[in-house]
Amino acid sequence: MRLLKNLSPRVTGMAAAVVTVVIWTSFIVIARATADPSRGGVLTPFDIALARLLGAGAVLLPVGWWLVRRDRARNVGASSLFGFSPLSLRVTWSVGLFGGLLYAVLAYSGFVYAPAGHASVLLPGTLPLWTALLALLVLGTRITAARALGLFLILVGGAVVGGSSLVRAFDGGEVWKGDLLFMAAALSWSTYSVLARRYALEAVRATAAITVLAFFVYVPVYTGLLVAGLVQGQFFQAPWRDVVFQMLFQGVGSVVISGISFTRMIQYYGPVRSTMITAVVPGLSALAAVVFLGEPMGWSLLFGLLLVTAGIVFGVRALAPPVVVANAQSAQSARVG
Repeated sequence: MRLLKNLSPRVTGMAAAVVTVVIWTSFIVIARATADPSRGGVLTPFDIALARLLGAGAVLLPVGWWLVRRDRARNVGASSLFGFSPLSLRVTWSVGLFGGLLYAVLAYSGFVYAPAGHASVLLPGTLPLWTALLALLVLGTRITAARALGLFLILVGGAVVGGSSLVRAFDGGEVWKGDLLFMAAALSWSTYSVLARRYALEAVRATAAITVLAFFVYVPVYTGLLVAGLVQGQFFQAPWRDVVFQMLFQGVGSVVISGISFTRMIQYYGPVRSTMITAVVPGLSALAAVVFLGEPMGWSLLFGLLLVTAGIVFGVRALAPPVVVANAQSAQSARVG
């Protein structure tokens, strides 16, 4: 931890970007392999979300509890949700609803209907589009002509991929459902990233808060429905190895490690540039889906992928140097009530 504090902001930002890209790429391939019923996946999307929150909660609930106790000893900061969230209730609900609860449920549900290649384009690929629009509305971030061109390429690329699914819907196809869920998940995560920048949230605190909110809302409700037999989940019947793996990867990896690295990236690069830095994720995950899952690379997917990647890269090159948040925790104390 002391070594991380001694690193320069630039090195920390670059390291956070690399970690985020690797985990996001793996997330798309593993989630599709797990949630797709045709591949023999045992767990449902809601089961995976439960494993995700149990794994993340095992790490972050104690962290949140410790942060709250430390703040109270210093007579600083705010807390909520029985002293587990190190943020105020208003901020915890705001960021937790979008970054912790909705994103997981929407994304995992999308993998039931659509292939990983579509997720590659529509999950990380449309993040810059949603984030730029939300940053304009919430933060007043200006959209330059050059950035607008990059966002237009992203929009066209997403339309090429999603449009082909809508056409096949007339033949009874259901891929379009997954595409819509992916775009909704991207919008949800973009909302979280903009809110994290607006409140100048420190990475560990933000990740703990969104996990605490989702944990206290989702885990008791879904577990109760499973026990009562009101939903058809397989969480308690699935092999324990599958459950533990999902808790470790989806919970500890995708939430704890990726959540902290992504928020650190926001602190250094800002929300718009952070989402655009993930330009390599669509291409890497689509290629990984072809190699590891045997998914086809059709012309519409390839063309859409090229457009989205070009739009992200163009947007990154068109952006001005980032404004570094030197002390996010101090800013948080000043802005968060």
